[in-house]
Amino acid sequence: MNVSGLVWAGTLVALTAILVIDLLVIGRRPHEPSVRESSLWVTFYVALALLFGGGLWLAAGGKVAGEFYTGWLTEYSLSVDNLFVFVIIMARFSVPRQYQQKVLLIGIVLALIMRGGFIAAGAALISQFSWVFYIFGAFLIYTAINLARQGEPGEDEFTENVLIRWSRRALPISAGYDGARLTTHQNGRRYFTPMLIVMIAIGTTDLIFALDSIPAIFGITQEAYLVFTANVFALMGLRQLYFLLGGLLDRLIYLSAGLAVVLGFIGVKLVLEALADNNLPFINGGEHVGWAPHIPIWLSLTVILGTLAVATAASLAKSSRDRRRELTVAKH
Repeated sequence: MNVSGLVWAGTLVALTAILVIDLLVIGRRPHEPSVRESSLWVTFYVALALLFGGGLWLAAGGKVAGEFYTGWLTEYSLSVDNLFVFVIIMARFSVPRQYQQKVLLIGIVLALIMRGGFIAAGAALISQFSWVFYIFGAFLIYTAINLARQGEPGEDEFTENVLIRWSRRALPISAGYDGARLTTHQNGRRYFTPMLIVMIAIGTTDLIFALDSIPAIFGITQEAYLVFTANVFALMGLRQLYFLLGGLLDRLIYLSAGLAVVLGFIGVKLVLEALADNNLPFINGGEHVGWAPHIPIWLSLTVILGTLAVATAASLAKSSRDRRRELTVAKH
């Protein structure tokens, strides 16, 4: 896939314009969005991603479109997992509900900028060293095992990273919020509000999540353009999804298990591809491993969709049974 500089520039301008409009809407009227409003925005962003994939299909064929859709679905499902941590951060810093939209959007924009650097570095490494797939694959399998063991993080498991702790010590931080402002005046002095710390927490936390999501999507496609656009479309609707799902997040108890399967599958896929293209002298004498199969994109999409569907259905069924059991106990 040969993407010209003009196409890159046009894509960046269009996506930036959408984000700017979104930011202006929030800045004009900070509020907690209703379920209807959140549903419309999520539907809009999902439709936008589907249309973009359709455009890729017409311009570059079904294989490229399939890689985009699979990458987008993978990143979107991993982004839903991020929401658990976002909920913990909002609660930890007592962010007023009407200002959470702005926090999420600016945090997501910061994450997009930082992920862009990760994607550029990953693409450069892969183009020069095919053995990087061994590292990516092993890391994803390791992450999958840890995720399956630990499950979703609880509020007591969230720890502030180095940047957050440094910001607390080095910056003058006010005791309370001043609307959605990042700075405020108190006793003739300018202070940063806790809103800045929250945005740093959201942005850096999402960057940490990128450590597994970026290798995961490179296991689906090595096209930097598809990797970048799939990430952007997955993150763009994350703010509205946060408010739409709301309490439903607590019911997705098997989501971590499903994501562990997805990450493990992609990790194995990466290792198999590395074996098929092997040139490391201490593996098979530096020759390609003939028995290593190539997993087609349609099979990857089927496994990912099927796994997420089963995890979601099982989660909701388990939650319903638990709720009925609690009601029965309460009656007696």
